[in-house]
Amino acid sequence: MRLLRVIMLLLLTVAVHTYAADLPDLGDVSEATLSPQEEQEIGRQVMHDIRAGSEYYDDTEATDYLNDLGYRLVSNSPVDTKDFHFFLMRDDQINAFALPGAYIGVNTGTILAAQSESELASVIAHEIGHISQHHMSRRLAHQKQTMMMSLATLALGVLAAFANSDLSEAAIAGSQAGAIQSELKFSRANEREADQVGVQILEKAGFDPRAMVAFFKRLERASRFSEASAAPSYLQDHPLTYERIAYLEDRVQDLPYKQVPDSLAFDLIRARLRALLDSSQQALTFFQGSVSQKRYSNEAAARYGLVIALMRNRDYKRAEAEFATLHKLVPSSPIVEALGAELKMNAGDTAGAVQAYRTALTSFPNYRALIYGYANALLRMHKAKPALDFVTGKLQDASDDKLYRLQAQAYSDLHKPFQAHSAMAEAYAQIGSLPAAIEQLQIALKTPGADFYEKSSAEARLRDFKHLDQQQRKEAASSKF
Repeated sequence: MRLLRVIMLLLLTVAVHTYAADLPDLGDVSEATLSPQEEQEIGRQVMHDIRAGSEYYDDTEATDYLNDLGYRLVSNSPVDTKDFHFFLMRDDQINAFALPGAYIGVNTGTILAAQSESELASVIAHEIGHISQHHMSRRLAHQKQTMMMSLATLALGVLAAFANSDLSEAAIAGSQAGAIQSELKFSRANEREADQVGVQILEKAGFDPRAMVAFFKRLERASRFSEASAAPSYLQDHPLTYERIAYLEDRVQDLPYKQVPDSLAFDLIRARLRALLDSSQQALTFFQGSVSQKRYSNEAAARYGLVIALMRNRDYKRAEAEFATLHKLVPSSPIVEALGAELKMNAGDTAGAVQAYRTALTSFPNYRALIYGYANALLRMHKAKPALDFVTGKLQDASDDKLYRLQAQAYSDLHKPFQAHSAMAEAYAQIGSLPAAIEQLQIALKTPGADFYEKSSAEARLRDFKHLDQQQRKEAASSKF
């Protein structure tokens, strides 16, 4: 038994020294932060898994609104980089989170729960604060230091076992409690720091900084009547205390009062999410009641939601009548124009949809929902060549996976399999799925129908993808945590 204890002690001592060898001196946290390349790689890996999950919500209109709002905040933040990515998670819980590499996820429930655009902006500004202060990499560094100290205390516990087993248990329990308390303090410090940065961002971006206090107070009140396990997920991920709210109140009390009206886009997107995420019948009942009884803060948003609900219930005649009323209220909005064209598509008027998309694109040439919808409408009308020309032209200005998928569909309809597989390779590369991109190019190179220059270009692109894939695999192996 004594020999076993000695072996355990030696193993634990080796583990402590091995772990400590990779760490900087205590207190020198900056040396343990992740490099920008490591942050990007971790973020890329996590986002690859998120995109593959069922909770990733890829609604074009809502995602574009979120990014417009996010970049308005980023442009008024201390962050130099503009390479932010804002995305939605289909979850009715109130929550948002920041990932390494400047990825910020927002639950759909957060948008629906926000009572003003400034409240939603306050949540996003807080997450931008986490990224601007590199809290993710600092937290990883802190956890490493905490783990090292916990292992050292555990080693003392093993040593104490030689003399007193009760003392050993106390030492081990103490090490665990100390680690938890240390991590809690670090987390609270991060939250307070992100709050401070968030308030500054809100003020500079023209939003109401007091909205952050109002939002947190409402969450805190809601949590009083909930079981701990049923508390809003935002509170579980972002510890909220009386001191934190008091600190925020102190920060904003001397700021000039400003009443910031919500944008039309904010109201429309909230109505859109409710109309799409509720069951079709629930959505119809809610928006019919809102419109008929005038229970709304924005009539256009209520009618926008009603059109979507009617469309989901395949009541296209009523939807078209309601859309006519909506269009009079909002004659110039890309969100509304996209809905009108989509309504024509779903009602079977493809030619009318093509015309509607074409007209709207003259006013909003870069609105993604209109771009995707127009290309889809052309393909549905078996106009693959015009669709291909349109999408290829848009790819010269900006590239994304959906544009490449539309290009691949157009090539396929034109019976050009080599080009179709090549376009799909680019689509997969856009979302970070390099193995799938490599496979598509390998299929393309085995497919007839390409000239010498096209094959040469595909072979060069294949080499680039393979090299990048190997590089990312090495970075992934080195950034495991």
